[in-house]
Amino acid sequence: MRSFEYYKPNSIEEAIKIMSGLDNAKFIAGGTDVMVQLRQKKISPQHLISLRNISELRNIDTKDGLKIGSLVTHDDIDKNEYIKKYYSALTDATSRLGSKQIRNVATIGGNICNAAPSADTACPLLIFDAKAVIIGTKGEREVDLNEFFLGPGKTVLEKDEILKEFSMPRLKENTGSAYIKHTRREAMDLPILGVATRITISLDKDSQIRCRDLLCTIDSISNILMQLKDEGLKCEEARIAMGVVAPKPIRAKKAEEALAGKIISIELFEEVGEIAASEAQPRDSIRGEAWYRKEMIKVLVKRALMKSIDRIVRPDEEIYPERLW
Repeated sequence: MRSFEYYKPNSIEEAIKIMSGLDNAKFIAGGTDVMVQLRQKKISPQHLISLRNISELRNIDTKDGLKIGSLVTHDDIDKNEYIKKYYSALTDATSRLGSKQIRNVATIGGNICNAAPSADTACPLLIFDAKAVIIGTKGEREVDLNEFFLGPGKTVLEKDEILKEFSMPRLKENTGSAYIKHTRREAMDLPILGVATRITISLDKDSQIRCRDLLCTIDSISNILMQLKDEGLKCEEARIAMGVVAPKPIRAKKAEEALAGKIISIELFEEVGEIAASEAQPRDSIRGEAWYRKEMIKVLVKRALMKSIDRIVRPDEEIYPERLW
């Protein structure tokens, strides 16, 4: 690993100023990706500019929706009860990202700026309609996360720009979300496939009681969905995002359209899974073949939607062991 100059600015403005005056320089946050790339000689910057002393990048604001600073660690997200309750898919992702030691230092901004198709936090942020707030020498701008990724390892960030925070709107009532990371082993593995869903359903108090009793059974997902159909639960809005199925994390927009305004049923969820799989463009890799990823999309979309609905119907219950929908 070659030597480099190391800078520790105390403000965003100072960091941008340093970067604009240097060539072959790179920002570094938690360093869990950058240091690996340095050791593997995939990158060789002459200057590293640390963002760790910039306290304004560590904020979590829940006053109107959710704003998460780019330097917030995955462990910070795990411990935040507001995020766990209202933006559950994000906690699903951060709680299974690497080891505890990694989660203590790895940041959500670093995970997104690395722009890996397998980035665990990308899918949850996509389903929450997140915007990336970017600041640089030309001022501040917002970019939909859909447009933030350009390809593997590539984003819209320019040389002198810093990802400041992610901004997400407040969610509607009766909304639930989930992220499922499909891997060959439980601990410290990159996903073969990642699927996140968010769904808003029509649900009155009486229906909630009946659905709660239904979801407490050990019946099959197919039978439960057939009975949910009798309740006339309607999907008012939905989001589906997938990782490791294309050169960048993507939304399954056709599948989302197929869900909106429909009565929830086993037939609908199977159709939506098929549509989502058709929108994917997976490739063969050492962790999984393309055909397998497409087949698992059909399974995981259905499971993630069911998990999202379960969280609407039983918002205050901790189920252990967690049900494999």
